[in-house]
Amino acid sequence: MPDNNPQLNNIEPVSMAIDNNNDNTPASGPQVPNPVSKITPGQPTSNQLANQGQDPEKTNITNPASPAVAPPPVPQAPQQYTQNQEQTFGKSELLDAGKILQEVLELEQGQIIADLGAGGGMFTIQAARLVGDRGEVYAIDIMKSSLSDIESKARMTGFNNVKTVWSNLEIVGAAKINEASLDCAMLVNVLFQSKKHFEMMAEAARLLKPGGKLMIIDWSSTAPGFSPPSDMKVDPAELNTHAVKLNLSLEQEFKAGNYHFGLIFVRQ
Repeated sequence: MPDNNPQLNNIEPVSMAIDNNNDNTPASGPQVPNPVSKITPGQPTSNQLANQGQDPEKTNITNPASPAVAPPPVPQAPQQYTQNQEQTFGKSELLDAGKILQEVLELEQGQIIADLGAGGGMFTIQAARLVGDRGEVYAIDIMKSSLSDIESKARMTGFNNVKTVWSNLEIVGAAKINEASLDCAMLVNVLFQSKKHFEMMAEAARLLKPGGKLMIIDWSSTAPGFSPPSDMKVDPAELNTHAVKLNLSLEQEFKAGNYHFGLIFVRQ
């Protein structure tokens, strides 16, 4: 039978907090769940705050009923090789790797190539594109960070034909690649960084098949101030002298860029 006393009808339900960290003795009186506030593990109760000398009324207890939950991460589509990335990885303001490799060195599908002193991998990635899945490109460098960067670029561009090799080009025989196995080798913007030009050319020649090509690109003597100082620049005549001793014959001289010369030698 409904109660007609309006005062009784306006009485709000009683909410009693339960201290989960006390003993298991049930609290006296009716246990009425609080429909608004819940206590989650690790959250201090009013009793705990009081025991710690804190005023529960002045302590901010976060209401776990609507916790801030970080949205789940949005899945990212795998990056694909794009024309923009080709420009990023294959062309700079100074050298157009793709054009040089395709039109001057004339790389072909299925060839085995080595980029000696690969650096950032600009020529490595373009060579990988040109030789295709049946070909192979070795990126050789003494800097492990450079090799790691090239591996990342190869994954990003989807090329599975790139292998990195850690080696010192100034030591003949150091690169762990089979002798006389390469169709082409490249030394691009590398020789000016060393005084051991002969040793580096000898290491490249060691890896070339008979008839294989060695392409050298380096700073020209007329390059402006942002290029290396003149005492670091490489003299093409010196390279020709080394080539004769290494049984390499000069096939072609070309202008690699506005500030770079290019030479292509063939192993006899």
